[in-house]
This record gives sequence, structure tokens and C-alpha cells, in this order.
Amino acid sequence: MSTDDDVSTLLAALWRERWPSGPPVAHAFRSTYTDRWVRFHSLPGSKRYPESEDEYAVVLHRYNTVLDELFAGAEVFVVSVDWYWSGPSARPNPWSGPRRTLHPDGIHWWTESDEDDPELRTHTRFYADWRAWRHGCVDELLRAVADDLLHDVFVTDTGLRRIHHPYDGGADVILTTPAERDHLRARHTDWLSGQASGL
Repeated sequence: MSTDDDVSTLLAALWRERWPSGPPVAHAFRSTYTDRWVRFHSLPGSKRYPESEDEYAVVLHRYNTVLDELFAGAEVFVVSVDWYWSGPSARPNPWSGPRRTLHPDGIHWWTESDEDDPELRTHTRFYADWRAWRHGCVDELLRAVADDLLHDVFVTDTGLRRIHHPYDGGADVILTTPAERDHLRARHTDWLSGQASGL
């Protein structure tokens, strides 16, 4: 890949091919791909937010354990988002939170617009970088996610076959088949929700 445009064009086309049911909106993956989805919680007792360095260590251990199982030895796309608004009620500036600082190499590759409200249209911009997966290589992003400072982040292999979407409290993982999902879930039963819904 020689240019940012090459990466953007390839990734957008590959997304449409691999995941034709919808745009790359991470919080929607679990409802769109239910048969291949599993959720892992980040802390014992399904506690949502870490309050000490020991708890951050647990959160990062759980995130990285699953990420290693999915992507060890592979190259990945790391995806982050920001938003801007248009219309008469639009805010004057886009919201990016710490995305630019924590994901400076992200290349814009997709914009998803919600235009249901003509007074306030929301536009979500997706950014990606391509890197070799290494244990801990996205820890700063993961900490920001755990603190509810970043949203809709996800990591996927360069073939877009498996997706890891961390959120504040856990991670939603989409696998290639229900059988692969079941196998991963069985390896980490202590991290699962106690609810029948899996949430």
C-alpha cells in the first residue's frame, strides 16, 4: 500500500464485501451478527469501570488476552472514530475527544451519516491504521475506552474476518463462525455475563 488513498479505498471496499449487512459502527455489531458474537466483561463481578492501577491491569490483561488469541502473528487494522454535525442546530466544532492524540496515524476511510433529523445531522468519521499486532500495542487506546473517553474503537485482521470491539466495561467479539465463537467463549467462561442475553 503506497498512499493513504490506497488504504482508504481498499478498506472501504473490503468492508462492503465482508460485512454487507451494515456500516462499520462497532456498537451495532452484536445485534447485526448475533450468531457469531460473544461479550467478555473487563472486571470481576461485571464491574464496569476500573478504580485502581490493579484494576486497570486486569482490564488490559483481559483485552490483550483475547486480542492475542485473535491476532498474534498477524497484521491488523486499528479503527477509531470522531463525529461532526451539520444542520441549523449543529454544534460549531467536531468532537474527537482524545482520538487525534491516541490514534494520530489513523487515515480517514469512511463517513456514515445519520440524516433522519434535518435540524441536526450526525456524521461519523472512521479512521484506520495498519500495523503488526503486538501485545500491548493499543494499550493507550484501550485505557481511554475503559474510561469512556473513546467510543466505537475496534481491531480487525487485514482480511476483516474477526473483530474485537472494546467498550467501557468489556469487549464484543465477532468471529468467523458460530463454532469459532463457541470455542473462544469456552476458554474464558469466567469473563462472561451472568445474564442469558450475554450482555
